[in-house]
Amino acid sequence: MAKSSADDAELRRACQLAVEGTKHKVVLCIRTVKTHGTWAKSAKVRQMAKPRVLVLCTKAKGQRTKAFLRVLKYSTGGVLEPAKLYKLKHLSKMEVVTNDPSGCTFTLGFDNLRSQSVAPAQWTMRNTDDRNRLLLCILNICKDVLGRLPKVVGIDVVEMALWAKENTPAVSAQSNQLDGASIASSVTESELKVYVEKELVSQAEEEDIEALLGTYIMGVGEAEAFSERLKRELQALEAANVHAILESEPLIDEVLHGLESATNSLEDMNEWLAMFNVKLRHMREDIESIETRNNKLEMQNVNNRSLIEELDKLLEQLSIPSEYSACLTGDSFDEAQMQQNIEACEWLTTAMRGLEVPNIDPTYAKMRGVKEKRGELQIIKSTFVGKASEYMRNYFATFVDFMLNDKNYFSQRGQLKRPDHADLRFKCRTYARLLKHLKILDKNCLGPLRKAYCSSLNLLLRKEAREFANELRAGVKTSKTPSVWLEVFTGSGQNVNPADTATVSEAYAKMLTIFIPLLVDESLFFAHFMCFEVPSAVDGNKTTHNDEDDDGIASGKIAVDLAALNESLQDLLDGIQEDFGSVVDWAYKIDPLCCISMHGTTERYLSGQKADAAGYVRVLLDDLEARISFQFGRFVDDACHQIERNERNARQTGVLPYIPRFAALATRMEQFVAGQSRDLVDQAYTKFVSIMFVTLEKNAQADPKYADIFLIENYAAFQNSLYDLANVVPTLAKFYHQASEAYEQACTRHISVIIYYQFERLFQFARKIEDLILNNVAPEEIPFQVGLSKADLRKTLKSSLSGVDKSIAAMYKKLQKNLTSEELLPSLWDKCKKDFLDKYETFVQLVAKIYPAESVPSVGELRDLLASM
Repeated sequence: MAKSSADDAELRRACQLAVEGTKHKVVLCIRTVKTHGTWAKSAKVRQMAKPRVLVLCTKAKGQRTKAFLRVLKYSTGGVLEPAKLYKLKHLSKMEVVTNDPSGCTFTLGFDNLRSQSVAPAQWTMRNTDDRNRLLLCILNICKDVLGRLPKVVGIDVVEMALWAKENTPAVSAQSNQLDGASIASSVTESELKVYVEKELVSQAEEEDIEALLGTYIMGVGEAEAFSERLKRELQALEAANVHAILESEPLIDEVLHGLESATNSLEDMNEWLAMFNVKLRHMREDIESIETRNNKLEMQNVNNRSLIEELDKLLEQLSIPSEYSACLTGDSFDEAQMQQNIEACEWLTTAMRGLEVPNIDPTYAKMRGVKEKRGELQIIKSTFVGKASEYMRNYFATFVDFMLNDKNYFSQRGQLKRPDHADLRFKCRTYARLLKHLKILDKNCLGPLRKAYCSSLNLLLRKEAREFANELRAGVKTSKTPSVWLEVFTGSGQNVNPADTATVSEAYAKMLTIFIPLLVDESLFFAHFMCFEVPSAVDGNKTTHNDEDDDGIASGKIAVDLAALNESLQDLLDGIQEDFGSVVDWAYKIDPLCCISMHGTTERYLSGQKADAAGYVRVLLDDLEARISFQFGRFVDDACHQIERNERNARQTGVLPYIPRFAALATRMEQFVAGQSRDLVDQAYTKFVSIMFVTLEKNAQADPKYADIFLIENYAAFQNSLYDLANVVPTLAKFYHQASEAYEQACTRHISVIIYYQFERLFQFARKIEDLILNNVAPEEIPFQVGLSKADLRKTLKSSLSGVDKSIAAMYKKLQKNLTSEELLPSLWDKCKKDFLDKYETFVQLVAKIYPAESVPSVGELRDLLASM
């Protein structure tokens, strides 16, 4: 007998791996075939059979043991994997299919199946031994684990009993190998026999057998008689058999003759079948050869069709449409033909990109036809770009020349004309998309175009600015003899008419108002028109060119090469700063103080400019601001030079003339201060006042005797004239406090000189005492020092205070003698009296400390005396 798959150790290991992780222990595994069909007479399954492996498993759960029937199937890689799982506690019936003559097919009925209307699966074993082994193992597990048996239908009880008796050792051994949990190991020969006899025979059959045996008297009690009886019956049976054989001899001869005829027919049939088999084999080989050749022809046909389709696509890609070829090779760039030219450019760009490696198969890119077509497209591209560039350069120059020759575009005598470039921009926007495609085809072609556009438009902008500035200057009426502000401090000029200054400032502001937005718009338009990669336009550009998105000019926020753009804008706007500068120089000649308001106006426009596509306009404004600052600096330097000239004049007395004139100048300068021009004015103030104070100190040193009086009068005049401005201008407030400190110092020095001139001995005596005290001389020792005795004290008091009223009157007259500004006398005299009383009070305190026995006039007496005078 062939080896059963239940004994296959390799199959057992594979099944154990398939159920690994489920805690199931494999008891028995056996190969089988799963079908759902019925058996025909030919014992062949009508439907395709599926190989499966049935696995009986147990799982210990506490004191209980559960039994399962697993169905494993083969995966595509030949590995077993779980297909279905049945619980044996639901097994209700085992039935052998009667349609299978071999008896190897059976079904298993489970009472928990969802659809009882569907026929259960049929399992076909290789032989009855495998069937009996599996069914017996299922019965034993059901009996030991579940305590009940399923219904068995269609199984020969006697056959099962005989098979169990013959294969008991194998079954027991197999069971011991399969389950170590004392389930199958308990199946012994006697138990198996009893099981077969008691369980495989129904109760009714058992009763019938017993009744039959009861009616038959065997006579077992008489052994010799029973033996004789058996011998007689045996002889009778043998005689009957021999008689039957002799009677059936003719029949046997007929059967043998039929068998011989059948054998001959079978031999003939075998020869025919062998011959047919050879022919069929040759025919099969011929069919296979025909099929192979047919398959190759079909494959070749498919490949040829695919190749023809690919070649058609490639030829379509390589062909140039006639309408595009005419546009790309022609020289018509009129506005009417622009749409066709743009479509041709788009096709050319797409065609050239389609022949590059990322967009075409590398194999096609190496083909000679593709290379030749790529070279042809390059030639067409170069020709088209060259013709279009030449046309655009000539177009820019022609249109700008037309505008230059038309006087209606410029300011004329008596009429200021605001520049209007609407026609120019409308014409240029017609070609905007063409320039965009030219950049895609050849980035280098835009360089000459940009230079040509900048050169042509620069001539137009220069002429517009020049004509506007000329007419602006001609339309402003000013005084015939304007003041020369460089000599304001010498008094040689006249006052400037404020209306002239305001008119000139307004003229400058009007020019900026007209031309700065124009230059900004032209810069932005140029950046977009010439396909610079610039950030999104500012709000002002959106309102001015609200239709540029439709024309393809506007672009998103992307990186920009501002260096290249500013270089082109420099060519576009080069020289226009001279026209602005001529207005600045003209305004400066009328009134230098116009530079303050012009500086503020320029700074206001400058702060509104951003570093975007119009960034070069900011450079122009920076240059213009620097020019204004330079002109105003010239005015300040010349004025400072006029101040310094006073130092070389004759001896100066009284208040210098440039001090009150500086106050008037500062008042006028404040009228023009606005915004950032404050810094410019403050710098001028600093330079003016510094030179004034230095010159004042130098003039005072020319006559040291009257230096303090000279400084007192001039610093007082400076404070009086700038008092109101110092309250609102921080820079002047700083110089106001500086002049106040210098005034106080000069007053102190001058009053000290007057006091010491009248009371020199009195305060000289007090100074000697203070020096001794500083030298750590005891107060009681001072009266014994030379010149400081009590007698010396009395002499000093007598000489200094005997005619004190006359001395005070002399001190007042001396203070009044050289003072030219009478309005300063009361404040100086009050300061003089205060300083005198302070010094005298100090003297009285020293005398009381050093000479306690001596009496001197009290401070109150002198205060009353000064008050009465």
